[in-house]
Amino acid sequence: MRVLVHGPWEHGHVSVTRSCRRLAGVPIVVATGLAAAGPVPPTSGPVPPDAPSLGGLVLGWSFEPVVLLPLLAVAIWWWRTLDGIDRGHPEHPVPKRQRWALVFGLVAIAVALQSGLARYDTTLFSLHMVQHLLLTMVAPSLLALAAPITQLLRASSPGTRQRLILPVLHSRVVLVIGHPILAWILFAAVMWGSHFSPLFNASLEDPLAHDLEHLAYLTVGLLFWWPVVGLDPSPHRMAYPARIGYAFLQMPLNSFLAMAILFADASLYPHYATLGAPYGIDALSDQRLAAGIMWIFGDLVFLVSTLMLVGAWMRSETRASTRPSAERRVDAEMASIREREAALRLRRATGAGDQAGPADSTSDR
Repeated sequence: MRVLVHGPWEHGHVSVTRSCRRLAGVPIVVATGLAAAGPVPPTSGPVPPDAPSLGGLVLGWSFEPVVLLPLLAVAIWWWRTLDGIDRGHPEHPVPKRQRWALVFGLVAIAVALQSGLARYDTTLFSLHMVQHLLLTMVAPSLLALAAPITQLLRASSPGTRQRLILPVLHSRVVLVIGHPILAWILFAAVMWGSHFSPLFNASLEDPLAHDLEHLAYLTVGLLFWWPVVGLDPSPHRMAYPARIGYAFLQMPLNSFLAMAILFADASLYPHYATLGAPYGIDALSDQRLAAGIMWIFGDLVFLVSTLMLVGAWMRSETRASTRPSAERRVDAEMASIREREAALRLRRATGAGDQAGPADSTSDR
């Protein structure tokens, strides 16, 4: 399993077009300073002899136990836990979309780290970018949609919740790292910092750095999407307008990052530059393809999530506006029922008096 790290430097110098500097001036200046501090000497490393194909990317799995066994263990635990919840609460079973969301999220992680993508991630930046998008956007959002904290609370005993889970959720650490502002900043900082620092090239040369980069991507992705989805309890729960702005404002940062990579007039990462054109695509063309993937797919994810939040907000407002009228209708129906019951009691009382009258007069005679 490898990890990729990005950095906009080429032999101690970053070369970017003037338009790119205007769009992302500050990050480029910072990246240039990091690059000047001393690049990692590039080495070509092993290049797969066969060019990537759809079949190879889909079927070319590596099956590393250190990655797949934990994912499989989590999937089995999740399924058995939700089965227990369904048996204990048959009137409120776990929604199927939440049951499958976590499974698909684990599959996305496995695809990123164990499929044919991982075989070419140090050879082609474009496939490396697909790997990163799976770890930062696809897998974390699916895991958040599963509401794992909520399901863990439902499956746990009252004692376990009070002694273990709730103290962790209310801890100072969770209060800090769970703050949406910090999560938003960390997501942007990791994306920009990893692509525009020597870390990217270092990860291409060092498997441990590669793995740590992937872990950082998945972690900041989970922190970012947790408040966006908003299904699990959070110490800083945001209203729909704040969640919409939170997701939408990340989109221009993704666009500017993609443009900074796209408009660079030289290869940003020495590792890829030293490989030449192994499959007929040179490092600069492959870099531009990677930037296009980031730009289109990343912006699409943020746009779709924003629109989904708007739709959820509208549905929430509709339910809130119809609830008072529904309550008034129920109150009116209950009042009508009470009036009919009172009239019925009155008729019964009157009827009983009429029947008792003749009997009394007969006894008097």
